[in-house]
Amino acid sequence: MKKTIIALVCALVAPLAFAQTSTTTTEETTTSTRPSTTTQTTTDTTYETGTVTTYEPGKTIVVKGEQGPVSFALGTAANIVNAAGKAVTAPLRAGQRVRVYYAGPVEQRTVERVVVED
Repeated sequence: MKKTIIALVCALVAPLAFAQTSTTTTEETTTSTRPSTTTQTTTDTTYETGTVTTYEPGKTIVVKGEQGPVSFALGTAANIVNAAGKAVTAPLRAGQRVRVYYAGPVEQRTVERVVVED
């Protein structure tokens, strides 16, 4: 009887002893990143004060200041506000006193906001 039990145990354990083992391969990848270079461009915002001579909503505004008339191209980002900072919904009219804030050189002036002073 002992021999039978031992034979049965060996028969049950034998498949486990000869079972195929799995192999896991781990691959480590190292990447090197170069430090990023950041270019910072600063622009000064300047303004021109005067009276409106011509105004085309969303296109141009011509302001007559101390040095004569100056034309500005209005983009979609240009805000027209009153002295309190509230948006002006009525179109500008000739003779209104304004201050036009813009950035960039004369050839590429970008109007940021127009403040109606009166």
